[in-house]
Amino acid sequence: MGNREDLLAGARRCLEEKGYLRTTVRDIAAASQVSMAAIGYHFGSREALLNQALFAAMDEWAAGSGRLAGKGDTAAERYADTWDRKIQDFGDMRWLWTANVEAFVAAQSSPELLATLAESQRRSRPMVAAQLRGVPEDEVGEEDVRSLGSVHLALLSGVMVQCLTDPEQAPTGRELARGLRAMAELLEN
Repeated sequence: MGNREDLLAGARRCLEEKGYLRTTVRDIAAASQVSMAAIGYHFGSREALLNQALFAAMDEWAAGSGRLAGKGDTAAERYADTWDRKIQDFGDMRWLWTANVEAFVAAQSSPELLATLAESQRRSRPMVAAQLRGVPEDEVGEEDVRSLGSVHLALLSGVMVQCLTDPEQAPTGRELARGLRAMAELLEN
């Protein structure tokens, strides 16, 4: 690997061990065995490097677990199974989700990071809506993007925070499916 790749790998290790907010330039340089000056040369700043490492880890997670393909026979069972896998990921990859929340906090004083996070959400909504509908992304209408996609992302963030805060009391996939069904019934009246 070259210095750039070493820095990305070192930044990821730092995210796993120290989180987004507590990782320093010195930490990354030590973890990657590359000079601190190389961070500025290759990425411009500590934040830009951490952002790239965090987004790469998120993309890696999404590629491996974002599909609505549970083992159940009904759509509700598959949805619940999918949530059970995501909830398991929140525990198994706690570092990733904590770093994600820390990046959101840091973005409140970083217009560039805030714009990047907002763009990521915009790209995620149609993907999620397509997964829920079981159709290719280019077949998803704007109404589904804004409703299904937005609600699912809100649910993802909320469940993630519950899992990070109180994992023993966080909902299961079946409880989420039942809750959504109950909410839909309430909204029909």
